[in-house]
Amino acid sequence: MYIISVAAELAGVHPQTLRIYERKGLLSPARTAGNTRRYSERDIEQLRAIQELTQEHGINLAGVKMIVEMERQLEEMRRQMERLAREVERARQRLAEAAAKSSPTSLVPRSSFGGTPWQVGD
Repeated sequence: MYIISVAAELAGVHPQTLRIYERKGLLSPARTAGNTRRYSERDIEQLRAIQELTQEHGINLAGVKMIVEMERQLEEMRRQMERLAREVERARQRLAEAAAKSSPTSLVPRSSFGGTPWQVGD
């Protein structure tokens, strides 16, 4: 965890810029009991990404905020897809196990159709 001056130096910005980013909702640093900002490695990475978008690509902060939100939504969807893929795989395994335990004759009892279907009454 880094204090604001160190985080700003690591990201190559002025500490006031970090405060602006926080007000705009681009960052949410942790806070101590005394309400001092503490920036994590993830926050520093996000700061660098914001700087790249604004400085190298000319995107304004409103655009950056939209991009950050879309990336967050995309990551959430990826997690949901991974969870759903695991659930599907577990269901497939349960189905395969159930199929392996049952014999073909146990699926349709013979008494339900009274003999072989091609037999004509005797």
